Amino acid sequence: MTAPSGPAPAGAPAVRCRSLGVSFGAVRALHGVSLELAPGRIHALVGQNGAGKTTLAKVLGGLQVPDTGDVHIAGKEIPPGDVSAAKAAGLAMVHQHFSLPPSFTVAEALELTAARPGGRAVYRRGDLQQRWRDDVAEIGGTAALSTRIRDLPVEARQSLEIVRALATEASVLLLDEPTALLTPVATDALFERLRHLRDSGVTVLVVLHKLREVAAVADTVSVLRDGELVLGPAEMSEVSQGRLSDAIVGPADHADDEVGVRAIAHDQETLLELAGVSSGESAFEPGLSGVDLRVEAGEIVGVAGVEGNGQRSLVSVIAGLSPLSEGSIHIDGDEMTAAAPARRRMRGLRLVPFDRNTEGVSQSAPLWLNQSALRLIGREGLETLYPPRRGWVHSVHSPGSSDRGPRQMARLLNDWWQRRSPLISLRQYKWQATQAMDRWRVRYDNVTQPAESLSGGNIQRLILSRELDSGLEALVAAQPTRGLDFAATEFVRRSLRGLRDAGAGVLLISSDLDELFELSDRLLVMYGGQIVARFDGPYDRRAVGDAMTGAVR
Repeated sequence: MTAPSGPAPAGAPAVRCRSLGVSFGAVRALHGVSLELAPGRIHALVGQNGAGKTTLAKVLGGLQVPDTGDVHIAGKEIPPGDVSAAKAAGLAMVHQHFSLPPSFTVAEALELTAARPGGRAVYRRGDLQQRWRDDVAEIGGTAALSTRIRDLPVEARQSLEIVRALATEASVLLLDEPTALLTPVATDALFERLRHLRDSGVTVLVVLHKLREVAAVADTVSVLRDGELVLGPAEMSEVSQGRLSDAIVGPADHADDEVGVRAIAHDQETLLELAGVSSGESAFEPGLSGVDLRVEAGEIVGVAGVEGNGQRSLVSVIAGLSPLSEGSIHIDGDEMTAAAPARRRMRGLRLVPFDRNTEGVSQSAPLWLNQSALRLIGREGLETLYPPRRGWVHSVHSPGSSDRGPRQMARLLNDWWQRRSPLISLRQYKWQATQAMDRWRVRYDNVTQPAESLSGGNIQRLILSRELDSGLEALVAAQPTRGLDFAATEFVRRSLRGLRDAGAGVLLISSDLDELFELSDRLLVMYGGQIVARFDGPYDRRAVGDAMTGAVR
């Protein structure tokens, strides 16, 4: 447990900002935001994707220079864009994106980045591991302290980012969507620690998406909508969920009307089938062992399980990214056991990956390429021209120069297209991508902007606009609503139901039991790389929970 770096002057708010304004070109991210947060409380900041929450967090942490306004932390004015001054004033921040060096072990990375009091220039590895063991265990982390950061799954890396920030002597702790990648158990453990920090005098500002999480942990709540503060800070005891929802969404409009999903033509009732599938283990979870499952036309099959029990291995072998040691895979009646990912895609398999930012898009590539190129020539061609900065996690890099641009990519696309239909131009590719993104309500300025410029919810919509095209037979959706606000979450869920109703088969992997219970026609539970239980609705939460923890084998 850390102690605050020092109390704010008597009567001073822990955080105060006045008339903050931030614009990115024509996009107004913040407009006249003024906010005061009382010390020693947990304050929640909510709003839809793109409402300005992350921008406000970056301004408070000194990572973004505002166009207008000022910021005070614990009574001290922070020079615009001065990270060191914000830290010196007592603010510690947990970011959405990871900062721990990937080549370091867990213990080494934490010691390097946390700037913990009492640090020394030289340590034995055993000493470092002992020094950080309790902190990692307290946040619910399960990572071995000798493991390299790059070998950890996203969930474990996010947990360690929280450990890093909590280890500093902070009077103000700012967490930007810290629960987005955590299991429910880890989320509960985090909230308990935040309450403990609050009771010790630390002020907590946490950006959240789920209203039930806000109700569970926050003392006050503030709402941003379209860059403006429309509510708060308001006492949670005085705000109804209906009022909070209205503040987040704003006046009713048709921005999230149903997106029409074309009827699916298929020859088989069973669209995806795994028979006796086994695979090797990965660095962070077991391989599969004798997995049998099928997904029929017109149904959603849910997969529950504590994360790290083979869900990633399951998705990887279905997509053709990892080999099988035993068993077979059929897509719409055709054997695809040894087929390449591109052939599986041509047969109608689509994938919404676990992490939209590192697995779903190339962050540095323009939107039109992200939307169309993968559909046309596969991941390899895109990576040849736009090698990943934060990477495709399961990618196969093709040889060639990495400094070519969109026109060279267009030639690649044209080479592919000439084998199938008449030549189309770069302008037509962009037009097609524009049509698809507009149909899925992606909010963007120009199809040439990089994917990294979009909010999380809009990246997910971009992925859906690419994956849910007319050739879809079976969809594997891995954590499709993780980290999304409640409006975007409902949009994705409606889209999955629309696919099912149009005749597609959906395999839904999620750590959100409520989501699985709501959407699934049948439910499977994974434990230790095996399917250990199968359920038909209505679902018994206790029975499902027992299966998830290995009580039912």
